[in-house]
Amino acid sequence: MPASLEIIRIGDKVVDSIAHSSVPMPQPSRPDQDSRLMAAAQALEAGFLSEMLKAVNLNTQPGAFGGGQGEEQFQSFLRDAQAKHMVEAGGIGLAQSLFEAMKADLND
Repeated sequence: MPASLEIIRIGDKVVDSIAHSSVPMPQPSRPDQDSRLMAAAQALEAGFLSEMLKAVNLNTQPGAFGGGQGEEQFQSFLRDAQAKHMVEAGGIGLAQSLFEAMKADLND
């Protein structure tokens, strides 16, 4: 039975775990890479803001939508949407800081 080949990407190299050889990987174009990094940074900021909204209970007025278990279960969706809109409106600057940090790490 042939051994399975596992491919692992480390930075700009692909390493196969059996032969331990490496070949250079083509780098994505700079605009594509930057847009992916910014999208990831914005998603992280939205997650952070969602957790902060949860901690301060800004949108948890009892019975605002009729109350009950359904309202409790769907509050997280409302919080996530609010956080996403906050980021789209400029956020708190966390996404830009994260983007610059991740971009610097890639350039090292």
